[in-house]
Amino acid sequence: MKQKEIHPALQPYLDGKVILLDKPIDWTSFDVVKKVRILTRISKVGHAGTLDPLATGLLIVCTGKFTKKINEYMGMEKEYTGTFTLGATTPTYDLESTPENIRDYTHLSDAQIHAATLQFSGPIMQVPPAHSAIKKDGKPVYLAARKGLEVKLEPRPVTIHSFIIERIELPVVYFRVVCSTGTYIRSLAHDFGAALGVGGYMSSLRRTRIGSFAVTDADDLISFEKTIDALKAVSSEG
Repeated sequence: MKQKEIHPALQPYLDGKVILLDKPIDWTSFDVVKKVRILTRISKVGHAGTLDPLATGLLIVCTGKFTKKINEYMGMEKEYTGTFTLGATTPTYDLESTPENIRDYTHLSDAQIHAATLQFSGPIMQVPPAHSAIKKDGKPVYLAARKGLEVKLEPRPVTIHSFIIERIELPVVYFRVVCSTGTYIRSLAHDFGAALGVGGYMSSLRRTRIGSFAVTDADDLISFEKTIDALKAVSSEG
């Protein structure tokens, strides 16, 4: 991809920058990358770890020579907060699809719910969702899953460093998870619900940290756009 001519004030972005952005809901991670490309007119832009459209939170976006660091950032531990809804499952393990297999959850005690986290602590084997971008035979498996075809994925080793239930308002439980790269919180929701015998799915998700990078230090897209416009304006006045 040929690099377009950029505004002189944005040369540091062309040389290389790490941008911390708070991804809004209903945006894909690539939508955010595309927005950064449009605003900066820089073609060499990438992100360090996909967030699903229904998730919000920290997205590390790299430009220029810092795109070489993407794999390094992707390998860092992640922290997430959000909600699991118990008493049903969904084909996608989240609200991208309709809840089904409705089960009674009212018998669950707080003690049972907290205790169920213990089997998902430390190194575990996790099966990724069939509706995911993992490639099999060169194609993302979600393409087959969307057609109703059976998708068989092998369990993968991941590490759950911390899994805490912060609040319970049945059927919703509020959680905080610190985990290794490669962990699917959607799968954790599904498996957690299965362990409780009532089913479950991820009903909201926010990534709050990647390594030492925190979402509290991130800009939303409106603020980032204002920053770019201000840089251009100051340069023009000078």
